[in-house]
Amino acid sequence: MELRKECANAIRALTMDAIDKSKSGHPGAPMGMANMAEALWRFAYKHNPKNPRWFNRDRFVLSNGHASMLLYSLLHLTGYDLSMDDIKNFRQLHSKTPGHPEIERTAGVDIGTGPLGQGIATAVGMALAEKLLAKKFNRENHAVIDHKTWVFLGDGCLMEGVAQEAISLAGTWKLNKLIALYDSNAISIDGDIKNWFTEDVAKRFEASNWHVIKDIDGHNPEELDKALAAAQTVSDKPVLIICKTVIGYGSPHKAGKSSCHGSPMGAEENEATKQALGWKYAPFEIPQHLYGAWNCVEKGKKANDEWDKAFQEYAKAYPELAKELSRRIKGEFPPEYSEAFEKLFTDLLNAQEDIATRVAGKKVLDAIAQSLPELLGGSADLTGSVGTLHANSKDLDLESFEGNYIHYGVREFAMSTVMNGLSLHGGFIPYGGTFLVFSDYAKNAIRLAALSKIRGIWVLTHDSIGVGEDGPTHQPIEHVSALRLTPNVDVWRPCDTIESAVAWKAGIEKKDGPTCLAMSRQNLKAQAHTKAQLADIAKGAYILSDSEKTPEIILIATGSEVGLAVEGAKALKDQGKQVRVVSMPCADVFDRQDGAYKEKILPKAIRKRIALEAGSADFWYKYVGLDGKIIGMTSFGESAPANQLFAYYGFGLDNLLAKAKELLGE
Repeated sequence: MELRKECANAIRALTMDAIDKSKSGHPGAPMGMANMAEALWRFAYKHNPKNPRWFNRDRFVLSNGHASMLLYSLLHLTGYDLSMDDIKNFRQLHSKTPGHPEIERTAGVDIGTGPLGQGIATAVGMALAEKLLAKKFNRENHAVIDHKTWVFLGDGCLMEGVAQEAISLAGTWKLNKLIALYDSNAISIDGDIKNWFTEDVAKRFEASNWHVIKDIDGHNPEELDKALAAAQTVSDKPVLIICKTVIGYGSPHKAGKSSCHGSPMGAEENEATKQALGWKYAPFEIPQHLYGAWNCVEKGKKANDEWDKAFQEYAKAYPELAKELSRRIKGEFPPEYSEAFEKLFTDLLNAQEDIATRVAGKKVLDAIAQSLPELLGGSADLTGSVGTLHANSKDLDLESFEGNYIHYGVREFAMSTVMNGLSLHGGFIPYGGTFLVFSDYAKNAIRLAALSKIRGIWVLTHDSIGVGEDGPTHQPIEHVSALRLTPNVDVWRPCDTIESAVAWKAGIEKKDGPTCLAMSRQNLKAQAHTKAQLADIAKGAYILSDSEKTPEIILIATGSEVGLAVEGAKALKDQGKQVRVVSMPCADVFDRQDGAYKEKILPKAIRKRIALEAGSADFWYKYVGLDGKIIGMTSFGESAPANQLFAYYGFGLDNLLAKAKELLGE
């Protein structure tokens, strides 16, 4: 038992040393959860430090990501590629040990966390992926998908609404391989939570169909071992283990106080804490006997090797299943996928319909989804409105646990975090639908997907004042621009079915971040396209129609406003003007093109430009400059039929021609 205390104290010592050196950090939670981490990572957690992406490993989610030194200590001690120099470089520029865990920076980090609540919510998606894949691919005596998702979370995580959204879904889905350890220390930044978090957490989880193990002393290894063992026997529910802990455990003067939550304790208090814990080693010194006790390299390799051998036996018994699972693990596309898109584009070039792009998106899915079984769709209670249920969709059946479509209920945020978890786990390409105006609810999850380079497709329909009679509460104005301003998010706003197909293809094939599809509620006129234009559409902006000579004026439009631009160009050409129409379905992708292509589409010498979009006007100054004009929104909308609103806010031919004449000096 003494060795186990020393192992836990190694985490506490590294935490204090790293935070003291960096002069910033959160010592309280790592020190309070050290015994919990020792019990899990040394005994119950299945992982391979030398192969951090082994597919059948357990997943670990540090939902209270500010406790990052807990995770970095664990990675270092158990044998991952994280040196003591990396620990010493905590919170420094370009280090492997940033302030909150980041997937791309640190081997062994399964999810980037920090925004409280999102860790546990994303873990639900990971556990869902495991259960779905196990149902799809496992066979009797061949459990090739069999691992757990472990979560550490704190009081703050449970105060966030998204946590409850996801907890409810986890209970509904009976995700028994999801096990959460709750660091119940009754302290948040503002102090003792007795005045703002007094609910009975156990009853809350039990009401959500979780199995709850209560009143575990989070500093007692024997109690923790028993709780972890019991949790793994539960076969029909996710599990919460409530661990009573003391924040800043071991500190003579700061333990149990909020003062150790987010600030260094100071050299004097650190030394006093080490003396109280019986830690006799110099800063950043871990004795060899503790490295030996912590090391998981051999155990991890053995588990990985056993799985490799089991998978080989599986492949012999079920070669087609093994081939398909391997393809999905590697993230490769089947040949049928390209063939499906090729046929779709051929069909669309021959015949398009004047339909809403939300309907166009459904037609794209109807055509290609069967060729890509890893597509896993869903909606936040708007299935009939957003076009996410395709011809080959099958609702997730809670008894058989088969299906490829999830009804998330009115939970836009949780839907988005679950999508992130599904994608992070691997084996799925998730997409989910809601109204564009409700992307505000999902925004933080989309942002984390962008930061962590997580693939996912958000189908965001009813994309403008074209929503009409539902009024300004449901008419998005700033939303497309806000998403465009988020680094590594590609926002597509297509004008017809062909552009919708290109957008869907781009979203599916983007493996390093999220894609948002802004789709119209109202029908849009199909535009004439050539096969040669398809490659240029995929570049984010292209010349939809051009002038015979050098353009005098360029009209730039997206989505529902492309039709107006084409109509305006025709009227101006009839008056003898040289007009180019540029459709820009994805400004983000266009901005990544080389200078030659950008100059080809928007020549710098042509400064007379008009941008049209029924959304925030300010975004478009980067393309029209101070010399150009913008027909956009500078206010919220109104409740009225869509055609009246478009006319009222200037999205009509007369206003467009008037602004063009102003630019042309007439």
